[in-house]
Amino acid sequence: MPAISVHPEGWTPAKGYANGMVAEGRVLFVGGQIGWTAQQVFETHDFIGQMTQALQNICDVVQAAGGTPEDIVRLTWYVTDKAEYLRRQREVGEAYRSVMGYHFPAMTMVVVSALVEDEAMVEIEATAVLPQA
Repeated sequence: MPAISVHPEGWTPAKGYANGMVAEGRVLFVGGQIGWTAQQVFETHDFIGQMTQALQNICDVVQAAGGTPEDIVRLTWYVTDKAEYLRRQREVGEAYRSVMGYHFPAMTMVVVSALVEDEAMVEIEATAVLPQA
């Protein structure tokens, strides 16, 4: 059974995320992914580039476990520059859809003062519910 979005009756529709997700299967917890490559190299120091790479890293982990991006039910974003994120919303949406398509799980965004890797501008962790093996 694919994950199903939950939106309480009478609530304004969520834009770009789900208020909740219902899923059944094997749970995969993906540790925080940052905008470096599989070889731990930052190829960009641009927010959109790092965000795209972090999302791709998440998808790679999910696929390695036998899932697809549509199995992701939750994303938690940690960003170091709220103003940059807000200023580039259109680009954020375009980059997000280039990796995740039109799948919008439950999401949380947290602004932090720094991340462990000094070059990192964003870190994203995920939860996926994979089909039963």
